[in-house]
Amino acid sequence: MTLEQVEGWAEELAVLTGGLGHLFARPEPREVFADLIEGLLSGLGRKNGWTMAERAGHATPHRIQKFLGEASWDADALLGEVQDYIAGHLADAQATLVLDDTQVIKKGTRSVGVAHQHCGVTGDVRNCQVMVMLTYATKAGHTFYDRRLYLPAVWADDAGRRRDAGVPEDVTFATKPHLGIAMLTTALARKLTFAWVAADADYGKDPALRAFLHEQALPYVLAVPVTLPLAGPPSKPHQPAVKTAGDLLHYAVIRDRWERRSQGEGSKGQRYYDWTWFDAALPGQEPADGFAHHLLIRRSTEKKQLAGGRVDFEYAYFLVHHPHNAALPEAVCRAGVRWTIEENNEQAKQITGLGQYQVRRWNSWHRHVTCAMLALAFLTVQRTHHPGPEPAPENDTASGTGLEQVDKAGKAQPTTEASACH
Repeated sequence: MTLEQVEGWAEELAVLTGGLGHLFARPEPREVFADLIEGLLSGLGRKNGWTMAERAGHATPHRIQKFLGEASWDADALLGEVQDYIAGHLADAQATLVLDDTQVIKKGTRSVGVAHQHCGVTGDVRNCQVMVMLTYATKAGHTFYDRRLYLPAVWADDAGRRRDAGVPEDVTFATKPHLGIAMLTTALARKLTFAWVAADADYGKDPALRAFLHEQALPYVLAVPVTLPLAGPPSKPHQPAVKTAGDLLHYAVIRDRWERRSQGEGSKGQRYYDWTWFDAALPGQEPADGFAHHLLIRRSTEKKQLAGGRVDFEYAYFLVHHPHNAALPEAVCRAGVRWTIEENNEQAKQITGLGQYQVRRWNSWHRHVTCAMLALAFLTVQRTHHPGPEPAPENDTASGTGLEQVDKAGKAQPTTEASACH
């Protein structure tokens, strides 16, 4: 995407923002809304109240600040319009809903939700806000479909901080997976078409989220920790019992049946790993009727330098819930689709100002983030309508249809199956 392309979409953008004018009771917020969305899509290096106000010809950032903080309009109503826009342009029965969270580093303690907590951006604990996001990923493109601000217990239980930040009374503490359940519930209620759900291990390890997906009979591929409790399969004589996902690695090494498959296209081409899988049972959690559980183990194609100086393969584990007649290799591709939400996080922060807000209150946060989501959705839709040239693939493997099986000698043998990745 280039700045020239964005500028060429001005007419389409004016139609989009003009069509949302009914969300605002007066002309001024309609004008500021259009200015704000244009600013979020502009080539400004930093997208805050001052820079966007200057771009729009405002003398001060007051009009934008008032629009985000004081004007009378409903961020959730705008979110519903964003969701309708996405469904209207990207709807795909084979789409994947991807759940994850991202963080924005913040100083001080007054901005809503800011606390000393784990920050995935830096990999340590620091002052930040956490937003739980839901991405709609299709073959044509992917963009954010929903958002929730994670309110830590130190905020949820502090009446004074809640009052100062304008947190609604009905908002209580909820874990990140429970916020994910709320967003999935909304997607189902709005009859969004999709086929699978994917998430990382912080969500995959949560029994409540898995139970919800079972109740809804939804296929999923969830990354899980090595410690995920399992109820089998039964161990063989003189072999260790299987009690966790990690215990199955012993049997995977002994069995030595791995298939080399692409997890999808990455920045450096196809992302190949070696895979094996087992029937799995979760203690106290049955799959939906007509569904089964499998545990996928992913192994790096080469040994790597690991923590502590040890050289070995890297392994990752995925729990799969799928219909009995489904092709299990599809789960490999769906596990790869999970990375689309990382791309959305990066694009939204770098291009549409997702984390560049200067707001502190509950309403203001939701307004800014929803506007940034609309801007990202607009970009995604325009890319589907005006795709840029793509290099021709050199062979089937490069185009994402090459699935390989690794024999005992470690040689990759091509298979005839087609990739389901998108």
